[in-house]
Formats: sequence, C-alpha cells, structure tokens
Amino acid sequence: MTSGADEPTAPRRALTPADLAALAAASEAADQPAAVFGAVEALSAATIGHRLFTIMRFDAARSEVERVHTSLPSAYPVGGRKAKPESAWSNQLLRDRKVFLATDPDQIRAAFDDHATILGLGLGSILNVPVVFDGRCIGTMNLCHRAGWYTADDEQTGRLLAAFLVAPLLRNP
Repeated sequence: MTSGADEPTAPRRALTPADLAALAAASEAADQPAAVFGAVEALSAATIGHRLFTIMRFDAARSEVERVHTSLPSAYPVGGRKAKPESAWSNQLLRDRKVFLATDPDQIRAAFDDHATILGLGLGSILNVPVVFDGRCIGTMNLCHRAGWYTADDEQTGRLLAAFLVAPLLRNP
C-alpha cells in the first residue's frame, strides 16, 4: 500500500513557500493533470500524511463522483464512480463545501457505503477536502490513514493543497 510517509508515526511538517513553488511548477508541466495530482499527493503525504490518497471529480447534475487519481489502484482504481445522493456527508462536503473528518471506524461506517473495504485496508480515519471553484464543489481530495490520525488542525493544509486541484479538475475529462 502506498503511504507517501513512513508508517504509522511519520511526523507532519509545515507547508512551506518552497512547497507552494513546487506545486506552481507542477502546474506548468506538460504532463497534466498527472503532474499536479502527483505533486499534491506527495505534499499531502509529507505535510498531513496518508496511507490512501484519491482525487474525485464531482458531477453535481448526476450527484456522482468519479475517481481521477489514486495511490492504490488495486482497491480504488481510476475511473471508479460512486453515486452521492443527499446525506449528512454529501451535504457537508459537496453542498456546504466544508471539510469532512472521520477519526475512527464507527464514523467511517456511518458515512461510507464501502466502509468494509476501507476498514479492511487497515484505514481508520478519513479527511475529505472539497475542491471549490466559483462557489461550488467540483471535486474532493481524500486522505485515509490509521484511526485517530487526522485532526481539525489538518484542515487548513488540506484546503491549501486542494486549491491546486481546481485547474486539473476543470479541465475536460
């Protein structure tokens, strides 16, 4: 399983101006959207930490998300789609554009239909960050780790990193 960080106790580090410069450089690369997706994944591993990292594009008209990037294609392949009808999770993340944080397996079971797969991978906490443009959610950046890993302190860094996903997610699929 790709972690991007030494498991399970890799220290977080602050996001730096050099990190933001690296993201800006990735957005200039010709290999889009892979360059930006990979750079955001790597920086999220170093600054927040994850065992699983995915990026989803949100289609509001269909109430559906589609996976456009993954660190674990064997379990969560690119192209996978999920219907996201109205729920507490979709209202918070997709409608209200607020970060969703689940810190333990019970919260994961309550929010996700695929909780058995998530928990079966040894994942016990989730940080879902909305990717927002022009007042609407266009996608999500999703980080998963062991139970108790994520805290509200991770939300600001997540939002900064997710902002670099706007252009790639707006690009025609």
